[in-house]
Amino acid sequence: MTLLQAEGLGRRVTNDRWLFRHLNISLAAGEQLALQGASGVGKSTLLNLLAGLDQPDEGRLLFEDKDLKIMGANEHLHLRRVAFGFVFQAFHLMPHLNALQNVMVPCLIAGLPLDQAKDRAKALLSALGLAAAYEQFPAVLSGGEQQRIALARALVHHPKIVLADEPTGNLDPITADLALELLCRSCREHNAALVMVTHSEKAAERLDRRLVLTN
Repeated sequence: MTLLQAEGLGRRVTNDRWLFRHLNISLAAGEQLALQGASGVGKSTLLNLLAGLDQPDEGRLLFEDKDLKIMGANEHLHLRRVAFGFVFQAFHLMPHLNALQNVMVPCLIAGLPLDQAKDRAKALLSALGLAAAYEQFPAVLSGGEQQRIALARALVHHPKIVLADEPTGNLDPITADLALELLCRSCREHNAALVMVTHSEKAAERLDRRLVLTN
């Protein structure tokens, strides 16, 4: 089953310059795709387009055969909250919430009971080596710890697709392997598609296939 499909996707930089054009991607449920290329070719921009966080200058994006461009605002918002999981380079953790609360947020938005949301969040944080950080706030955590919290938040509500921008970029090799294993395994267990921007050949080799953007 095709979950996400980009048809003729293009993003303009200036009137006469394009970041990329005529891009076609078809992603099946459960499929894992590495997105690679040199800095500045548009990997993060493409990820934002696939997430529906930004609009393409040409082409269209279909999620489960529904065109995101013509989808109503409320339907689109619900889709992003429930069906998508995001790991951003900037993390975007809520500073007034502790680690456990940050991870619980997507579950609560999706309507899960508080106890179930808490159990899921604790399990993921523990699996990522953060059992001692449940009550810590982002301001006192390292970049690597914040990145793992963001990863747990992206997975906790069992989304249909996870979009991850360098999800292991701030982690040491051992912790990066642990996080990547959890990310790939969780997506497979829940038949979620995964699109991961990465400069790591080792990480890319673990996924089903790769798309390399060039100038």
